Amino acid sequence: MAGGLMPRLNKNAVLALLIASSSVFLLFQLYYYRQHVSQNGTHLFGRTVHLSGKDSQWKVVKKFMGLVHKYNLPVFLVDTASLGLLTQDSALLRESSISHPQCTVLCTHRDFLTFALLGNLWKYDVGFVSAAEEKGFELLEVRGKDPRLVSMDDLSGKEIPLHFLYRLHGYFVHVVVLYERSGNYLWHGHLRLKPNMDRKFAPFRRLDYGRNAGSYDRPELVLTTLDGLDVRIPRNITRFLTEYSQAQFLECRYKEARSFFQLYPDDVSPEAMDFRMKAKALLHLAARTLTELQVPFWLSSGTCLGWFRQCSIIPYSKDVDLGIWIKDYTPDIIQAFQKAGLPLKHKFGKVDDSLELSFQGLDVKLDIFFFYEDTDIVWNGGTQAKSGKKFKYVFPKFSLCWTELLELKVRVPCEAVDYLTANYGPTWNTPIKTWDWKSSPPNVQENGLWPVKDWDDVIQVY
Repeated sequence: MAGGLMPRLNKNAVLALLIASSSVFLLFQLYYYRQHVSQNGTHLFGRTVHLSGKDSQWKVVKKFMGLVHKYNLPVFLVDTASLGLLTQDSALLRESSISHPQCTVLCTHRDFLTFALLGNLWKYDVGFVSAAEEKGFELLEVRGKDPRLVSMDDLSGKEIPLHFLYRLHGYFVHVVVLYERSGNYLWHGHLRLKPNMDRKFAPFRRLDYGRNAGSYDRPELVLTTLDGLDVRIPRNITRFLTEYSQAQFLECRYKEARSFFQLYPDDVSPEAMDFRMKAKALLHLAARTLTELQVPFWLSSGTCLGWFRQCSIIPYSKDVDLGIWIKDYTPDIIQAFQKAGLPLKHKFGKVDDSLELSFQGLDVKLDIFFFYEDTDIVWNGGTQAKSGKKFKYVFPKFSLCWTELLELKVRVPCEAVDYLTANYGPTWNTPIKTWDWKSSPPNVQENGLWPVKDWDDVIQVY
């Protein structure tokens, strides 16, 4: 009988121990929960609750959009994360009614949301700023020089608002101001903090916009409903996001150009003025023609040098030079230029080697050089018509940025100094009026001869 009692006592002891330890664990959890919520939660109807990060972000978005609608602020959504969630079909279907909207598009995994403000439709309103502060927002406003008012005659430039950052509950709304430029495009400035500004105010390095100045074609906007809120977005989201990835803008260097002209006075003769006028017309015509074909191009050779060195066309260059990647070549280029009134002057090379096209404008020639990519360099070719000699001009690899020249938005090499140094040497800032395309460039290399049997195809002069 004693032997039967001992197992029962052991079972009861084990059960009591388990119950006691479970009770202690539950009491500890309850104590920890009450301590945590009392410190981090918010009180609602007399009870303590904790709002999630997304709930806080949603409140910030709704507060900001309420101010936008109250003050008719001309903004549209440019946040790359939010736009990336949208497809054109679903984004443009306006929701008729939402009883319990949730923040699924405007609240992302990031702690900021970005809008663009159309500067030409907006007038600075201190009332909006005051209302935002009353709602609890903290504001950081970043200003910079207005490039539309800067010239070689006046380098001072009036300061204009470039970026606004609104902060609330650890979340941010970034408003990028887009200004119209004379080349019929929209531009935003670099987000450059002044010395007295709080560099910890926002996650500046993670923002979509502001690391560089940027430029965009004017997008068509549509009003839609996102997360129950009326929001304007670009109609063609894919195109806008593509533009965003290639938007970096380089301003003309007016200060350096003025110093250049102090050393080398500008040619203002009637002949020089006439050439500039004709070169401008030719550049605009070439840009329209290539844009219609959706062929990207950039300012090359002497035209690029004129932009970078003196913010203008070099009057003694006598031509306009453009570069195009060979992968973007299409046979339609020749026909399109001829239709635009520019007959083909010569065609050298072939698509897989040293292609070059030249068209005759009104007393000004248009040269188009096609660039080829190798492992660590890029190059374009040249051909001497009378001998069949081939030449190769080697450049370090480069990317493309936007700029403005002669009231036209055009691409240029982002690494302009490297590009021009390769083509003209370290003394590119010194004018040279005597130039031999076969020997003067420091990056030129002899590249063999075209076989005589191929001359009819690779050397065509009209």
